[in-house]
Amino acid sequence: MEKNTALKRLCVKVIAEDSVGYETPYLGQHGISLLLSAEHASGVNHVLVDVAQDPVALLENFKRMNISLACVDAVVLTHCHYDHTQGVAKILGEIGKKDLPIIAHPDLFRKHFISDPFLRPIGVMDGDRKSDIEAAGGVLYLTRDPLNILPGLMTTGEVPRVTDFEEVGMNLYTLENGKVKKDAMIDDLAVVANVKGKGLIIVTGCSHAGIVNIAHHAMKLNAKEKIHAIIGGFHLIEASKQRIEKTASELKKIGPNRVYAGHCTGFKAQMALYNVFKDRFSPLYTGLSVEVG
Repeated sequence: MEKNTALKRLCVKVIAEDSVGYETPYLGQHGISLLLSAEHASGVNHVLVDVAQDPVALLENFKRMNISLACVDAVVLTHCHYDHTQGVAKILGEIGKKDLPIIAHPDLFRKHFISDPFLRPIGVMDGDRKSDIEAAGGVLYLTRDPLNILPGLMTTGEVPRVTDFEEVGMNLYTLENGKVKKDAMIDDLAVVANVKGKGLIIVTGCSHAGIVNIAHHAMKLNAKEKIHAIIGGFHLIEASKQRIEKTASELKKIGPNRVYAGHCTGFKAQMALYNVFKDRFSPLYTGLSVEVG
């Protein structure tokens, strides 16, 4: 991110999530999709982070929230999993723009699967391949590096795996030169905003790279020590008690003002985060809006 650049304001709207807000009309689904509205010196741009797995439900939520898909200026796909990418070509068709930036890692379209309880693919599905995205108006920006979307808003690129207690959280596999190989989810990335007078806002999909690794990488990229908020999935749903407690402890040291965690985070991890952050923690839910600035 360029030095001395910051957004005036950022709004993060949860369009899709595993749960829905109390007394709201929105549709829940296993997955996540967040709309970032970034206000800067030249106006406002809107970035859609992930599209969950059910485009019909996602489109219905856009309608019920009275948000026009035409506002979307770019899409970030945080990693390959179907509950973050399924229906992206259909969504692009509904957005209806040509040359819309689609930002992701170069390994997004690899063969990706699990074998428990039975062999099945869980990566990008048919209908959302590279050619489908391009035919729907998307232009792919596939990079391992951090990428500035606009001054004050960027992707992390590949996140260095530094901690000794974080891992991808699932038994995942890929094929490489005809051989089965453990998949380390190197494609997992996050989005980082810098809001004037507030600090960094980190938006994650599943945090397969480890949420603590992501936080430290975001601070290093931006030469900032202050994180205002972390928003997204932390993939601790099947993590050990020790990993959950260590994650909460390390996040406390980092000291974000607010933590919003859901999707793949898991109830036990949400409770641990609440015990550490108290009223500064909130579970994610469909319809939630977080405004900073």
